[in-house]
Amino acid sequence: MNFTVEFPSDVPTADPELREPTVMRALVTHAEAVGFDAIALADHPAPSAKWRRAGGHNTFDPAVALAYFAAATTRIRLMTHLWVLPFRTPYLTAKTLTSLDEVSGGRLIAGVGAGYLRSEFAALGVDFDDRVALFDEYLAALREIWLNPERPVTGTTFAATGELAVNSPVQKPHPPLWIGGNSPATLRRVVEYGSGWCPMLNPAAVASAVRTAAMETVDDFEHAVDRLRQLLADAGRRLADVEIQVAIPTIDFDDAPAVDSIDDFVSAIGYAGATRILAHVDATSASAAETYMTRFADHFGMTG
Repeated sequence: MNFTVEFPSDVPTADPELREPTVMRALVTHAEAVGFDAIALADHPAPSAKWRRAGGHNTFDPAVALAYFAAATTRIRLMTHLWVLPFRTPYLTAKTLTSLDEVSGGRLIAGVGAGYLRSEFAALGVDFDDRVALFDEYLAALREIWLNPERPVTGTTFAATGELAVNSPVQKPHPPLWIGGNSPATLRRVVEYGSGWCPMLNPAAVASAVRTAAMETVDDFEHAVDRLRQLLADAGRRLADVEIQVAIPTIDFDDAPAVDSIDDFVSAIGYAGATRILAHVDATSASAAETYMTRFADHFGMTG
């Protein structure tokens, strides 16, 4: 099992000091030192205050912050979780993510999703009702730009003409694409484009709010993994070639029942097919976040 840490600055209760450059550097270098394989940031350019007050993210621009983290580290992977493809045309996404792969020496994991906040789409001038179609179109275009950067790509909202001078990413054939979501369409995208899958185990009400299919239990997850395994086999691929990341909440490591519960969950989800855990950490202060990462790493036997 590998472990990703979500940088803790974006939760509503986060201490403002977590957005200070010296603290950011200290926390990402600590995450790398204690053995986290990747650090992740969400993508919300224009979240509403109502959604934020209800617990939503208030993130950095993920590419900017991850580039800063890249300069402070040498090994830890940089993950967008999740980059919302419909927010930007494929050439803008390709430029940003390719640059991030370059400045990190090939450490980008491009987790991508369709987005779900109607007000945010309106603020960015993108038709919310077109987001699924745009996601599919932009996903295919992004891969084509990465595979054949000189060849012009045209879509419903963009049109490149003539041979292009577009940089190629460090990782070949391109940075790993991890697809977020729970729907049958998500599994199809993983089979066609993905080397990773980021499902969301949430109650039905939460799944509805983020506009994906419900996945409430480990059994639900296991059934979806079985379906993905079959779809991959039909396409001549193996489940072993796809990473599957599942998030777990922050816990109190001094609360024995809570620790037992999370251990049972991690064991069950790993047995069902998860290969990576996304950890949320204590964001009440920089020292609390650092201590939490240390205790998490010790508990799960991570090695720096």
